[in-house]
Amino acid sequence: MAEDLVLDTAIRDWVLIPLSVVMVLIGVLRYFVSMLMRSTQTPDAKIVKEGQVILRARNLRTGANFVPSKAFRARKIYFCNEENGLLFVPKGQVQNPQAQMFSDPNMAMDMMKKNLSMIIPQTLTFAWVNFFFSGFVAAKIPFPLTQRFRSMLQNGIDLSTVDVSYVSSRSWYFLNLFGLRGLFSLILGEENAVDDTQRMMQMGGFGFDPSKGLSAEKDNIDITQHDWALPNLEQRAEAVLRNVINQ
Repeated sequence: MAEDLVLDTAIRDWVLIPLSVVMVLIGVLRYFVSMLMRSTQTPDAKIVKEGQVILRARNLRTGANFVPSKAFRARKIYFCNEENGLLFVPKGQVQNPQAQMFSDPNMAMDMMKKNLSMIIPQTLTFAWVNFFFSGFVAAKIPFPLTQRFRSMLQNGIDLSTVDVSYVSSRSWYFLNLFGLRGLFSLILGEENAVDDTQRMMQMGGFGFDPSKGLSAEKDNIDITQHDWALPNLEQRAEAVLRNVINQ
């Protein structure tokens, strides 16, 4: 049977609150440090052009039924022609984003700065938490949980008799690490509140590959079935009006 613990108020004052405040301050400080380390880059005109082509092709695909069949076929040939179509990428011109990153020293340096701005504060903060606050039961969740949450909420506590709703200090650190996006969006703005989960996902990426986007959009347009909506517009409007009147 799980045991109920009485948490000392000193743990709240000297463990829970300081740990939460430090995590918020580190997140804000890391944001401003990353802003100082960020270098201004001029966007590649070719990448911008290919992105605009993808947007135009996507608009054509979503609004295909609102243009005549002849106009849709002409636009389809304009985008998907195997000789000079805007979405056609020859096999020899396919770019490797990894090679592009390593060939551009500025891109590699920016990625290294982003990774360092995330890894170094996390490593130091985790070492600080593990040294000073290891083994504390810091909080209690006010609703029952299943045993599957024990490994997530009681990291660093090897007591199977403690109820699952109790949270260890190390687990509280991880909860703050991955759960402060909402607070950062209020402090820094929605567009600047990138949490550590997204940063970890971006560490494995090597930039945007426009050739894959062009090929995918070309395949989507090729399989698009055109059905001009104008000839049946009166029947559809009449059906809608009948449904409104009957209701």
